[in-house]
Amino acid sequence: MRGDAGRARLRVTHLGTAVALLAATLLVGILVGSAGLPVGGVLKALVDRVPFVDVDSGLGVIDENVLFELRLPRALMAALVGGLLAMAGAGYQGVFRNPLADPYLLGAAGGAGVGATVVIVLVPGDPGFGVPLAAFVGAVFGVFLSYALGRSAGRGNAATLVLAGVAVSSFLAAVQTFVQQLKAEELQRIFSWILGGVGTADWYQLGLVAPYALVSTAVLLAHGRLLDVLSVGDEEAASLGLSAARVRLVVLVAASLATASAVAVSGLIGFVGIVVPHAVRRLAGGSYRIVLPLSLLGGAAFLGLADLVARTVIEPGELPLGVVTAFVGGPFFVLVLRASRRQVAT
Repeated sequence: MRGDAGRARLRVTHLGTAVALLAATLLVGILVGSAGLPVGGVLKALVDRVPFVDVDSGLGVIDENVLFELRLPRALMAALVGGLLAMAGAGYQGVFRNPLADPYLLGAAGGAGVGATVVIVLVPGDPGFGVPLAAFVGAVFGVFLSYALGRSAGRGNAATLVLAGVAVSSFLAAVQTFVQQLKAEELQRIFSWILGGVGTADWYQLGLVAPYALVSTAVLLAHGRLLDVLSVGDEEAASLGLSAARVRLVVLVAASLATASAVAVSGLIGFVGIVVPHAVRRLAGGSYRIVLPLSLLGGAAFLGLADLVARTVIEPGELPLGVVTAFVGGPFFVLVLRASRRQVAT
């Protein structure tokens, strides 16, 4: 009993720390920029937007527009995309029992990119909800193609699955390049989308992706305990009356929906789904009941910080967000790969 209470307090501490870190990241993301905003004025302006609360922020019209039309949507979009990608990565790792599984490496992001590009190129005007829907279909196709190829080539072991994902992602990148060449006037828009970023985020985009994000988040968080059961093996899960195939399918679809939602509004941003879940496991243990929510919060904070770096390191210019995450994720992936090989060897 005393051990259970200690673990419960540990989880509450980790969740509280993650929430505080995310709140601090959001606040810094709102405050930092070419136009300086006072901390007190920003906090008062945010409180003033609470229903039935009336507070004079002291901010002028221009400052309020900068805050609510530029800074706040961008900070929230970075948090939303980072949280979805990290949580999807944790879900994929639970389904495949593979620490190298990631939305980017497994072809989900590449498939979503193909779907979104097809809609951008072929649908005239504003495609609206068609972009995330097409991205979802592409993400599911990419993941299943990678998994099927990995299973047929090497029974789904870690190295074969990663190689299959790389092959599928390369193929999908070729398909995407072909499609985008069909409409040369859209190249700039497509390339800026491919490089990844949340610089064009607005309230419309947030509303567009919110339903997909809510559904995928709810499903993944609800399956944390079931993923813990799957981690001990399919036979043990079956003895407890759990259908491993059904759980894998539901989590796979939910993780693909989360990936598609993120990719549709931010472009291709890699390594978030590897870096954050592994950091969470190092700090808080391997139970998916805690890994999934902490990955959601940690991914939101991580990409918020990455976006802050992207728009300040070469100011007044701006780095693509995917470049920043690759600087962190590339070396981290090598460390994870080495650790996985040591575990297999032992």
